Amino acid sequence: MRFAGIDIGAETHLLAAVDEADRVLIKPTKVTEDAAGYERLLELLGAPRDTLVAMEATGHYWKNLFATLVARGFVVALLNPLRTARFASEDLARTKTDAIDALGIARFAAQKRPPATRLPDPATEELRELVRLRDRLGQDFGDRVRQLHRVVDLGFPEFTRYVRRLDSELATAILHDYPTAAAFVGISLRRLAGLRYDGRHKVGDDLARSLIDAAARSVGRHHGEAYRIQVRYACEDLDLLRRRLRTLEGDIGRMLDRHEVGSLLTTIDGVGPLTAARLVAELGDPASFHSAGALAAYIGVVPGLRQSGKRTPTRAPLTAIGHAALRAKLWMPVLTAVRKNPWLRAFYQRLIARGKLPKVALVAAMRKLLIAVYTVAKERRPFVPNVAEAPR
Repeated sequence: MRFAGIDIGAETHLLAAVDEADRVLIKPTKVTEDAAGYERLLELLGAPRDTLVAMEATGHYWKNLFATLVARGFVVALLNPLRTARFASEDLARTKTDAIDALGIARFAAQKRPPATRLPDPATEELRELVRLRDRLGQDFGDRVRQLHRVVDLGFPEFTRYVRRLDSELATAILHDYPTAAAFVGISLRRLAGLRYDGRHKVGDDLARSLIDAAARSVGRHHGEAYRIQVRYACEDLDLLRRRLRTLEGDIGRMLDRHEVGSLLTTIDGVGPLTAARLVAELGDPASFHSAGALAAYIGVVPGLRQSGKRTPTRAPLTAIGHAALRAKLWMPVLTAVRKNPWLRAFYQRLIARGKLPKVALVAAMRKLLIAVYTVAKERRPFVPNVAEAPR
């Protein structure tokens, strides 16, 4: 059997291959990320029979090559770069090059025999793209809010006493027309009170009067054109991003309705459409893990105990290995679930009654929620809570 390793790059990849006796069959060879390079790579690999191709999941650069190899009948295994890095460190390697990496990946495949990676179905792949686009837009939205905060603090710092959230439609509608405290001077109360901020609601007399009075006494001293432009641009960007996020969330919801596992996950109280879409996007089918414990370990909701000699710690922090980004995104849904999900709330309250710290209990609740996710995906049935579950 042959074992091929491909070191993925943005414009060029390196291919190497070894056999079961660790003899080099293909010396590290460069192939380009284009049709000619793919033809060269397939020519070097030959027939797909008795060949395992391994590559690291490096950014998005692997996707086209992965799809091409699978379409040609090759068995392809995607590897976690952490595993291949630790494999290389076993030999006390002092030099790292792309050629060495390609051979190392091939030798890793020969010794570890990683399982084949399956391409996600089109619905899952599209959900993944939409969820990640939504995350990027959400990050952009947060960046604009922070930029707006800075300029408002300089031009009208008292504004947030009356309009608490600068990311609201109310705030952006007012600030777009009146970006600094100086802009409120001499304006009509009726005009400000009649300003519509979401197509339906008006600012109102009370808020308008409070803002005009506060602006007259404001300590803000930065009212120049540069500050007004920054406020207006930030407000326009926030309005645009807000509309895009709403549209995108609707698209995600409609796509989720057509996804068998994703739609079932929303039957778990506390798992909304966006959380269900995120789970499908990052995990594929949760039932593909061999157990609920394996799913929890993949995400990193397991203790990382470090015990050696006389050192016997009484507590173990969370393991440093796991899908940290997904774990972070699950934190708020778990906080919601322990309030709205009777089954999970009862579990959380039992842990608190036994003296567990709130954060420890929340992590345990996250693991419990993942067990529910795995069960629903495995059985392909809506979630049925067992509120009267016996204490453990």
